[in-house]
Amino acid sequence: MGTTQRFDEPAASRKAIISTPLRKMLTGAGLFFGICVIAVIGYMAAGWKLEDSIYMVIITIFGVGYGEVQPVQSAGLRALTILVIISGYAAVIYTVGGFMQMVIDGELNKALGARRITREIDRLDRHTIVCGVGRMGKILARELHPAAKPFVVIDCDERRLQDAEEQGYLVIDGDATEEHVLEQAGIRRAAVLATVLSDDATNVFVTITAREMNRNLTIIARGENPRTEKKLIGSGANRVVLPTAIGAAKVAQLIIRPTAENMLDRLTSQGNVNDELEQISLRFDELKVDANSPLANQPLSNVGVRSNHGFLVVGIRRQDDSIMLNPDPGTNLSPGDVVIVLGHQIDIPQLAAKFSATKSKLIYRGIAVDA
Repeated sequence: MGTTQRFDEPAASRKAIISTPLRKMLTGAGLFFGICVIAVIGYMAAGWKLEDSIYMVIITIFGVGYGEVQPVQSAGLRALTILVIISGYAAVIYTVGGFMQMVIDGELNKALGARRITREIDRLDRHTIVCGVGRMGKILARELHPAAKPFVVIDCDERRLQDAEEQGYLVIDGDATEEHVLEQAGIRRAAVLATVLSDDATNVFVTITAREMNRNLTIIARGENPRTEKKLIGSGANRVVLPTAIGAAKVAQLIIRPTAENMLDRLTSQGNVNDELEQISLRFDELKVDANSPLANQPLSNVGVRSNHGFLVVGIRRQDDSIMLNPDPGTNLSPGDVVIVLGHQIDIPQLAAKFSATKSKLIYRGIAVDA
């Protein structure tokens, strides 16, 4: 299940819903004004003064009941008064009805939209919760969206939430430090929580609350001040991202190794790394060692990577989230380990078959290989 569904009417439909009652209000107001003008002219034609005519029309339509200014004895004046009462009331009711419809439709659509969002969030599993949709959160959501990674956005800013909703994201209006808001986002079923708010203290509070609610959750926290990194880790964050430090390191590399950085920029500027590597028939991938995999509790050399120049083991992520870069061939693979490899696209499915616990036909990214 992706996050590309919209849980509100398209903009054109919302405008149509709002414009219909508004048009009723304007039409009703126009009719009411027209009836009043015609009635005043009718009374004046019977010889009444202007001020008496206006007064008579008002007390007649609104049913105040103070009595006629002048005797209404002729059949014509009585007929005019009856028409003023009927048509005036009808115009008022029509106008008020348009106003009530606009209010009720807006509240009803809001309530139905909230119910649909809640229903869809309840169906999510192993999803990501993004706390904050500011500059960094917006970029993060924009990366997750095309990757078909289900996620929920939490923020308090209505304008930001509206922008996120227009992009088709699942949104929750609330404070991410509150347990009931995280509960609404399905934190107990979530796989990852990314708190990318601009305030370090708030990120610490979110991390503490989220860790208490889900001990198995992977928490990625943003830190503006490098000194906050230790606090975030101590609060339960698995990884801390320091945008300022990353930006400074990037500038340093552009100064120290401008040619290499320019080449890397060319590879990554048009999309994610895998998309660009595919242009040269290469791909990064993660291969997990299952509990029943033939490679479980076996040395890395059994993968056959060292004897096959089509693969390069970049690293191993252990179950405790520690990373081993350029691991030794004698390193034992434990169940739950994730081996990160770089290889040719056509060779990756064959390597994936070695990690699979299934001995039958394996389907990997649409390619059938023998396990």
